[in-house]
Order: sequence, then C-alpha cells, then structure tokens
Amino acid sequence: MKSLAQYFEFSKAGTNFKTETLAGVTTFLAMAYITIVNPVILSDAGMDFGAVFVATCLAAAFGSIAMGLLGNYPIAQAPGMGQNAFFTYGVVLGMGHPWPVALGAVFFSGVIFLILSALPVREWLINSIPRNLKLGISGGIGLFLGIIALENAKIVVDSPATLVKLGDLSQWEPLLCLAGFAIITALAYRKLMGAVVIGMLSVTVIGWITGIAEFKGVMSLPPSPAPVLFKLDFAGALEVGMVTVIITMLIVDVFDTAGTMVGVANRAGLIQKDGSLPRLGKALLSDSGATTFGALMGTSSTTSYIESAAGVEAGGRTGFTAVVTGIIFLLCLFFSPIAQSVPAYATAAALLFVACLMTRSLADLNWDDHTESAPAIIAAIAMPLGYSIADGIGLGFISYAVIKVLSGRITQCPPVVFVVAGIFALKFFFL
Repeated sequence: MKSLAQYFEFSKAGTNFKTETLAGVTTFLAMAYITIVNPVILSDAGMDFGAVFVATCLAAAFGSIAMGLLGNYPIAQAPGMGQNAFFTYGVVLGMGHPWPVALGAVFFSGVIFLILSALPVREWLINSIPRNLKLGISGGIGLFLGIIALENAKIVVDSPATLVKLGDLSQWEPLLCLAGFAIITALAYRKLMGAVVIGMLSVTVIGWITGIAEFKGVMSLPPSPAPVLFKLDFAGALEVGMVTVIITMLIVDVFDTAGTMVGVANRAGLIQKDGSLPRLGKALLSDSGATTFGALMGTSSTTSYIESAAGVEAGGRTGFTAVVTGIIFLLCLFFSPIAQSVPAYATAAALLFVACLMTRSLADLNWDDHTESAPAIIAAIAMPLGYSIADGIGLGFISYAVIKVLSGRITQCPPVVFVVAGIFALKFFFL
C-alpha cells in the first residue's frame, strides 16, 4: 500500500506533508465564504438555508477530495459564484422555473460535461469559443453579481423613473456593507489569508452588537439536508424551454473550470513544456462529477476555485492540498449556526468584492478589434441590465456571429458560435 507521500508524489513535486496541509488550510480560508454566500443566494430561490448549507459543504468536500485523489491537482472545488446567481436570479426568479427543475438542469449539464470530459471533444469545445467572448462572459457575471450585492445591501433601490437609484446611505445596512467591502479589499491587498471571511465577520459582529443582526450560536449538529436532497425534477428539466438553460450552465462551467485550471496550474508550475496539462482528463472528470453530485445534494453547479491559487502560493503542489481543503469543508457541517447568523449586508460585501475580481477580465479584451470587443461588451452589459446571465450570453453569441458575417470575417467565427447563436435566437423569438 502506497504512503501519502508516494501516492501524491511529494518528492517529485518538491513538497512535504506539512507544507501541503498548511496549503490546504490556506485554500479553505480563501474560499470559506462560499459556505455562507451560496446558501444565502439559493435561499432567495425558495430553498432551505440549512439544507443548502449542508449541500454546499458536501459538494465542496466531494469535489475537492475527488480532484486531489484523481487529478492530483492542488485545486479545491465548491458551488461556483456566478453559477449560483444564474440559478436563482436567472432560472428561478427570472424565468419562473421551480428550483427542483433548475436542479435537474444542473444535473444534466454535469452529465453532459462528464461525457465531454471523457471524449476528445472537450479540447475542441474549450478552444472553439473565442477568447474575447469568454472574457466578456466572465466580466458580465461580475457586473451581475455587483448589482445583486448593491441591491441586497440597499445601496441601490428601484425607481419608476430611472429603473434604479441610490438608496439611503445613512442606514446601517448600506454603511456596514461598504465598510465590509473596504475591509475585505484592504486585507486582500495586504495578501492576508481569509480576507473575505474576516471582513464579513467584522461587520457581522457590529450588527450583533447594535441589534440589527441576530446571533444564533456557533456549533450544532448539521441541519437536515432533506428539504433539498434528491429533490430534482428531471422531467421538467428536459422540457424544450430548458435547453438554453442547460447549455448556459454547461458553457459557464466548462470555461470557468478551464480558466481556473490553467491559471492555478501555471502558478504551481504544473504545465508541461508543450503547454499541455497533465492528467487533464481525470481533473475534468472530477470537476464534472462534482457538479452532478452537487445537484443531487441540492446545490447549483460545482466548479474549480481560483482561490486555490492562495494555497499554491503557500506551497501546495499536489492533490493532497485539495484533500485537506475537502476534509475541512466536512468539519464545517457542524458550524451552521454561525453561517445563519451572518446578515445579508455582510454577504453583500463579499459578493461586491468577488464582482470586482471577475469584472477585471474586461481589461484583457482586444480593444483594437471592434468585432471582438463589441460582442463581449454587449454580453457583459446585458447580464446586469437584463437581469439574466443566460440572455447576456445569448446576445453576446448572436452579436458575435452577425458582426463577423457583416464585416466579411466569417471564417474567423468558429462553427460552435453559430450553433449556440442559433439556439439562443430560437429561444428569443419562438420559445
């Protein structure tokens, strides 16, 4: 029987048990906020907070441990930011589908991802979507999360005249949200691990002291997962109107995973001389399997986390880092009271910070080529203003295809773009 050091090849990676363990703890601290933020977002869809908390921890533990054991990458997984927003505000509240139907769509997107991960088509799919559209989608999701955060903290409110306007900033909620955001940003700049968690808890404590938030305790037995466990509506998810939803979930999951893996692997020095990633198939199977498992548990799409780079910076080089992170997520199951004690304005501060991180991808657009940058910006702007990630992606693909054709550069438009654009066009005009 192989030892841990032999299985994860510590010597080959130039690391050891202690370094990998500390790296796993570091990664957890960088992404622990998801155990609070994800249940908050999905509870807006009508799902039980405590049950989603359990589902979040289980999906994160399963995905992280699978990635570590199978892919041997120091990359942790958890329900993705952006994917959970699309689930709640796009599919459930925006399109009016019940959340069990949305869970079914998550499951089927994971199954399709599993199939693609086992076939050579995965590289074709990842490489076929234009880079600038990927950047626009990422930035648009960031803008969408930003407006959700501002709305949840009452920093912006609705207006019959101008659609939205500035709220009353003299109230506790917007003030503490902005204070939490400032703390998180400053600590992140100082490279302090757990900056998001520290910022959230700082303004949460102020809320407890002033009485605008309720302290519900620290530890208890895990809540019952029954309200969301295996509550998927497979039949509803297979209706014609759900096709674009499943495609959108698949696109976001595939490219979010690909981008994260390349970024973290590059930092860890794992990319081979020819530019390829070792054990890519097993890593993608771990990721897609986690999405499928997470849907069964009762949460939105699970994906690889860019916060894993924090663990890499702490010395993590093997999958044992991800395994340690997964084990800590399991221990989190006993801390649900503290998660339920965090008020909306505190999670809004974390959302606002994540929005800033995602929106910065727009800076990397090819601004000199309007046929590339304009469709990406259309996608990014349409997401928050149309309050739909799916519709924003659809408009981005359609505008990209049309603009390339009209500019005489049809050969520069990959066939997959025309396929996706056609599907969304059918949705907009006939479904």
